[in-house]
Amino acid sequence: MTLLDEVRATAEALAQSARYVRVRTDAIEAYAASLPLHELENPELDAATHYLGPPEATLAYVLTLDAINFGSGYFPKLTKRPGLSGYFTVASSLKDLYEANGPLSAAHLTRLTQEDCRVIFGQKNNDDAGVKELMSLFNRALNDLGAYVQEQFGGSFQVLVTAADGSAQELVSILKEMPFYQDIGFYKRAQLTAADLSVAHVAQFHDLDRLTMFADNLVPHVLRVDGILSYDARLLERIEREELIPAGTREEREIRAGALHAVELIAAALDHKVTSMQLDYLLWNRGQLPAYKAHPRHRTRTVFY
Repeated sequence: MTLLDEVRATAEALAQSARYVRVRTDAIEAYAASLPLHELENPELDAATHYLGPPEATLAYVLTLDAINFGSGYFPKLTKRPGLSGYFTVASSLKDLYEANGPLSAAHLTRLTQEDCRVIFGQKNNDDAGVKELMSLFNRALNDLGAYVQEQFGGSFQVLVTAADGSAQELVSILKEMPFYQDIGFYKRAQLTAADLSVAHVAQFHDLDRLTMFADNLVPHVLRVDGILSYDARLLERIEREELIPAGTREEREIRAGALHAVELIAAALDHKVTSMQLDYLLWNRGQLPAYKAHPRHRTRTVFY
């Protein structure tokens, strides 16, 4: 059994034994048939908020961005750019830095400080304790990435990706050696990195179809609003009053596992004509619509999403 087979098996087991989150299997077939699959034809990174320069620089940008692609539990207090979410604020801030100064080398990443992160991501004057904590975590994540690339791949981001030998699953195995990627049971950000490198057209993987959905807090929210996931009433009350759901608790893991398993069932209902990665792309973008933003989604302070 491969690593990603284990992820699927873990999610299915959690979903089937769930106490707080139920997958409405009776609704899967109709929901799958209703999805606008034409929106999946040409997924692209948004050039307005992502750096898209020379291939090697873009590859470095994607690896660097995905090293800090977490913190949604802190985002309500984050100083955001006008009209942008927390994620797009982070992505566009890093884009501006790359366009102004060029790519950050692995050596440069190891020297970054928490204060550097506060400046880069526009939080210099944000004194919220949670945001300061997030900038500290960003700092550690970037330091870790820089050190790992220096020590194991001669300072080259390209060599790291090449070491995966065209396998998304192998890239996940490489990335999970870093502490903030050790998201056991899900490996959300490691999987997302492979997908993002592919969508940015700076790496090719022969097994993208083996990726699962990228278990976070937005796709589960979309599936709940759309009636595919059903939450325990007390859990839903906690989410709606914006109470933090602690990382690693049964409730939090069931939310992520339920969404992952539901996406697998949706893909099966579509005879696997689309991949879990593509469905994640569709559902995540659906979550940007006002109808979904109007309802609170679960918030967890974690380095995994």
